[in-house]
Amino acid sequence: MSKINALCVYCGSSPGTDPAFVEAAQAFGKILAENDVRLIYGGGSIGLMGALAHAVLKHGGNATGVIPEFLVRRERPQHDRAEQIVVADMHARKRTMFECADGFVALPGGLGTLEEVVEQLTWAQLGRHKKPILIANINGYWDPLLALIEHMRAIKFVPSAFDVEFLVATRVEDILPALRAAARDIVDAEKTMAVPAERL
Repeated sequence: MSKINALCVYCGSSPGTDPAFVEAAQAFGKILAENDVRLIYGGGSIGLMGALAHAVLKHGGNATGVIPEFLVRRERPQHDRAEQIVVADMHARKRTMFECADGFVALPGGLGTLEEVVEQLTWAQLGRHKKPILIANINGYWDPLLALIEHMRAIKFVPSAFDVEFLVATRVEDILPALRAAARDIVDAEKTMAVPAERL
């Protein structure tokens, strides 16, 4: 049985136009802190990323930011008691975040957030890991992605033999319980990437 001790959260380095997105990030940060779950995130101090990390730290939690060197100026790393890991490039960032986390959550975000969560879905589809993945569909933000995945399934680009399981939550208070329930059936050996330096 596996536990959720650290959670990788992908989210935007911008706040978006819906105040519910920042509110969700702040609320989820508080939940992580109160449940002693370490946040693994992109390292920035702005946008949803910053709101999430600040809330974790404000409520006494722990956070580890992973940021590539070329983004340090743009995303302004969070320095307030958060551990910082500066890596060489995006591949190293994603790999480090994967290795540090017991599961993954996608809050609203842009192309980077989309790319990161889709990569985890792809790795899971190919059998490289079984860590739980959850899409936090705040105010229907991810509805187009969920519809696209269903479309792919319908026309057999995601055949049933290679389908991938993921979770969806519309409320932040449902995220951690769903991930914990999913993690109960995972043994620790299934959380490790099979190929040490794999890039997809």
